[in-house]
Amino acid sequence: MLQNPHQLYEYHVWANDRLFTRLEQLPKDVFHAQVTSVFPSVSQTFGHMYIYEQLYMSVLAEVPNENIFPRIPDWTEEAQDTTVDEMRRLFACVAEQFRDLLRRTPDLDRAMTIGHPKYGRFDTHFSDILQHVVNHGTYHRGNVTAMLRQQGYAGVPTDYMFYLIERRDG
Repeated sequence: MLQNPHQLYEYHVWANDRLFTRLEQLPKDVFHAQVTSVFPSVSQTFGHMYIYEQLYMSVLAEVPNENIFPRIPDWTEEAQDTTVDEMRRLFACVAEQFRDLLRRTPDLDRAMTIGHPKYGRFDTHFSDILQHVVNHGTYHRGNVTAMLRQQGYAGVPTDYMFYLIERRDG
């Protein structure tokens, strides 16, 4: 069980916001510049993250797969050809939906069985999936930092420890 799932999710939002703030300080073309990485651009990395934020929020809300998968093209389209500001707004919207889901969920460690299209049925817990959402974001924020460095720009620290220090000092 996660010790503080609300705090962990707030860290995730904080880390994304720090990266968006950094991107807003850089030339606009950095967001869409083609690089050799996991995804071909920073914008496409964030697009992927956005789709999976929506997908896993739906999984946690226990939306059936047959209602989730038809939405993926809509989420994909929403995230294509956006500016940093537009992408940030998409993330802010999904974060509010996530927060609402967390507020409405009395047992954040409740058992769940999910169906994965490739791996089949999987017994897990709400908190495990939430942890996955945060880990997924951490992984891709690292990709973005590497992409920025390839383009000659420094990233921004988004480690959990920096979040805790900022909260303490804030």
